[in-house]
Amino acid sequence: MFVYLNALFVGLLLLSNVLGVKLFSIGGIVLPGTVIVYVVTYVITDVIGEAYGKDAARKTVQAGFLTQVIALFFIVIVIKLPPAPDFGLQPEFAAVLGGSFRVTLASLLSYIVSQNLDVSIFHRLRSRHGESKLWLRNNLSTLTSQLTDTVIFITVAFWGIVPFSVLLGMLVSQYFFKLAVALIDTPIVYLLVKFAR
Repeated sequence: MFVYLNALFVGLLLLSNVLGVKLFSIGGIVLPGTVIVYVVTYVITDVIGEAYGKDAARKTVQAGFLTQVIALFFIVIVIKLPPAPDFGLQPEFAAVLGGSFRVTLASLLSYIVSQNLDVSIFHRLRSRHGESKLWLRNNLSTLTSQLTDTVIFITVAFWGIVPFSVLLGMLVSQYFFKLAVALIDTPIVYLLVKFAR
């Protein structure tokens, strides 16, 4: 199960980078497509941490970071390769997969800080409560790390680019979406931990 959880974690991270280009709107709130996928990665690190320990969760986070950097390297190379004469979608291809350096930097920075914070909080609570109160450590670690992720990403990616009121609106709307998802994922965490064990 550990191998599958790691593969799913890394796959979802890569997918979230691609889906981040799409913006969608629910009830007037605009969100990037990445939020649908990225929130699941916190579920996976919590499951790995609960079933296999802190070191395994940390290694998963490190593997995810390294994979994102390697993927970015290859994406840049492929974008820079001269397009074939019959390939008429080079601008679209570059726009979807390229992203800006600032957004990519924001993504990597927010990822490495928030995911490590998630693992730290989760295991600090686990050392205090043992195997009981999984719901508490799942929710507290995810809610705190998601707030950190949102603040770092939005601030680094968009500070000075959009008005402060828009920046604040993006922070609040993204965090509340992530908060809603985090609060309903606890039964899934319990189920996955049971399978992992």
